[in-house]
Amino acid sequence: MKKVLLLNFLFIILFQFYSNTRLNGFLLNNPLIPVEQIKRGGPPRDGIPAIDQPRFISVAQVDFLNPEDKIIGLNYQGVIKAYPIKILNWHEIVNDKTGNQNIIITYCPLCGSGVIFNGNLNGKNYSFGVSGLLYNSDVLLYDRETESLWSQLKEQAISGPQKGEMLKKIPAEYLRWADWKKKYPHAKVLSTETGYSRNYQQDPYLGYAKNPRIWFEVENQSDQFFSKEIIYGLKIDDFAKAYPINLLNKKNNTFTDQFAHHKITIKRIGQGAYQFYDSQGNVLPVIQAFWFAWYTFHPQTEIFQ
Repeated sequence: MKKVLLLNFLFIILFQFYSNTRLNGFLLNNPLIPVEQIKRGGPPRDGIPAIDQPRFISVAQVDFLNPEDKIIGLNYQGVIKAYPIKILNWHEIVNDKTGNQNIIITYCPLCGSGVIFNGNLNGKNYSFGVSGLLYNSDVLLYDRETESLWSQLKEQAISGPQKGEMLKKIPAEYLRWADWKKKYPHAKVLSTETGYSRNYQQDPYLGYAKNPRIWFEVENQSDQFFSKEIIYGLKIDDFAKAYPINLLNKKNNTFTDQFAHHKITIKRIGQGAYQFYDSQGNVLPVIQAFWFAWYTFHPQTEIFQ
């Protein structure tokens, strides 16, 4: 009897430990994902500082970008802005705004994944920071209002008061600087005047995208493509499909595809850059990321041929 009571006591202690673990100051109370799969990325909470007061300059004023440099572009509700990867590599999150609505620009250098989210949830605006934690090598964001942790590529809060809530994506354009400024010569561009002292001409992940090695453990792996192959990932309902850019480059400038019982139109908008439309001509929010990152979150993904 004493042995049974002791075992029960130990079980309760272990259960409380795993369901109430703290990492980087965040309470992981029964998260949606296994606690052991949440890793410290190295920097502490906010060790990678989000940009909270972004400043913008005109295309004509930009002198720090080369033609081949990549940007994440926003064309939403009449607002047209470019967020250079050179800056996002150092900050990963920009808390921006269009009108009264928060817009969250996110980028995970480890996954090559750029996603723009609507920062308004259930009628309330939220701002986000970098937790210093990773899940499947992907950044875990946190909202400052409730300190819930959010998975960028899962698009969902995995712990905290917001657990289970989903973030809504806003369509992004992934372009070279040369193509962006030609397409949007009057756009605004995120300035290097971020309020932080960083060398934005230096790449802190130099060589990473060409090396097959993944720095952090991921749950699912596939060798169908080079691990850092760049793909567009599209989700419709519970279905996912990967569109490798190298395969898209072999197609015409405009073509169609069938996916999840929907007709998808794909248009080339720049060198190695594409936009996806539904049958009504609406832009679909796709994600650009490394193949390994898309696959680990979507192991049942279809693949464009």
